[in-house]
Amino acid sequence: MNPIFTGCATALVTPFTETGVNYDALGKLIDFQIENHVDALVICGSTGEPATMTDDEHVNVMKYAIEHIAGRVPVIAGTASNDTAYAVKISKEACSFGADALLIAAPYYNKPTQKGLYMHYAAIAEAVDIPIILYNIPGRTGCNLLPKTVQKLAEFDNIVGIKEASGDLSHVAKIAHLMQGKDFAIYSGNDDQVLPVLSLGGKGVISVLSNICPQDTHDMVHAYLNGDTKRATELQLNMLDLINALFVETNPIPVKTALNILGFNTGNLRLPLCEMEEANLQILKNAMKDYGLI
Repeated sequence: MNPIFTGCATALVTPFTETGVNYDALGKLIDFQIENHVDALVICGSTGEPATMTDDEHVNVMKYAIEHIAGRVPVIAGTASNDTAYAVKISKEACSFGADALLIAAPYYNKPTQKGLYMHYAAIAEAVDIPIILYNIPGRTGCNLLPKTVQKLAEFDNIVGIKEASGDLSHVAKIAHLMQGKDFAIYSGNDDQVLPVLSLGGKGVISVLSNICPQDTHDMVHAYLNGDTKRATELQLNMLDLINALFVETNPIPVKTALNILGFNTGNLRLPLCEMEEANLQILKNAMKDYGLI
């Protein structure tokens, strides 16, 4: 099974109202992303706040997005859970709606062993027949998906890649070394490390930044992949202050705030996430201004 995309996939926010999901705003965000040439969209990844959605909201957001995108780009559904049985259930539902692939973060809070991680992903892989992208983000989950475990999981035909957000380039290099010669995609999960991951053979990025800069993030990845490393480096470095501002508080607080500043009506964050501190909001606004977004 080949990797589901090469280039830039946006980990899309979920617009909320005071009482639910703002589907009209979600549709406009999706159209904006596709018009600016992103290569895929991730729905209900961690940036989409599924942890504070009801089960019905999670399912309905995936279903709406798949129907609205209507095959224009691949749809990658976030179906992570720290309950393996629930992860299997919602992964099957995403498949039934027509998702092109799944993005599944390692279970949070439980802190499973490497054996437990393997068994968790194996149960999901055996339950569905569409591609799965593993997601390693130990800073949020409390456990680290080690390279040897990734290598073992890649023996499943439908586990086709990993979003690597450990921040440890040596860790990424070990995965790349173990997966040499195999059809296994490594995607940067950190917007400030896209080019280093690409230099190790990465296929692209699953990006927070591209919520507000879809075209430039797309162009950065494709410039590198097409051999224009000078242009790619310029874009990576020119966006660095903006990237840092988008992570001055916990994601997706700043990026959702930025989208609201840009008029996308993404609404509130759900507790325990809350509005930005005033000093950090000013950092974000200054970075957006310096980059020419406002």
